[in-house]
Amino acid sequence: MNNKLLPINITGTDALNSIGENIIIADINYKIIWLNTYARKSLNSIAPWYNLSNSDDFIGLNMDFFHKEPSYQREVMSGLEKGHRARINIKNKFIADIVITPIKSMQEQNQEIVGYMVMLMDVTSEADEAKKLEDKVSELSTPMLHIWNNTIALTLVGEFDAFRGETLIPVVLEECISKGIEFVMVSLSGIGNFDDSVRQTLQKLHECLKLLGVQCIIVGIKPELAVRIGTLGSIVTFVDAHQGLKYIMKLQENRSFN
Repeated sequence: MNNKLLPINITGTDALNSIGENIIIADINYKIIWLNTYARKSLNSIAPWYNLSNSDDFIGLNMDFFHKEPSYQREVMSGLEKGHRARINIKNKFIADIVITPIKSMQEQNQEIVGYMVMLMDVTSEADEAKKLEDKVSELSTPMLHIWNNTIALTLVGEFDAFRGETLIPVVLEECISKGIEFVMVSLSGIGNFDDSVRQTLQKLHECLKLLGVQCIIVGIKPELAVRIGTLGSIVTFVDAHQGLKYIMKLQENRSFN
């Protein structure tokens, strides 16, 4: 291992101040002894909620000051070996992810804990956090439109992952059973990403609908998306919704003549 010093003059303080996150250093007794530049700026907005003038007033306070149950927090801290991560609520006004990492002495063989580094990440107001959740729920709740006889269409919009897929399938199946649906047309025109989880979701949806006697049709496949999708097995696909609906109408027409 190369133990040579970097050929530039950078101190630990310089490094911590360059990090775009709130860095708080506490001593072994959980007393706050240092804030990086980013924390000094962003904590100014939080200080008044603790009846403090500004972020400088955090220096010297014990971390117990910020907890409703200090004894529980001390129990968590005392057992730390690698680190602890949690989401916290600050005075019912702010939400943040907190990561607490023990600082160990490099001068001793047993590497005793000499302090703690606390990182407050993604500090947002409760209103902003609620908006994020609302947007996520809205994105997950894919609307289903009845566009033709016994036919529904759903347009997938935004980011799509395995979790969203597992949420979508039972909702579609329930709609098909309760409304006597024969055709489900899924549009991918609004999808922001496409990976194996999306492909697996579509294939799973297709197989589940097939068991109910419902045909799944995929539309809205743009050329660049088609390259990434590859094959979807026996699922019928079309470039746009117009072509897909014509296909469904033709099938229903042929049934009526038989």
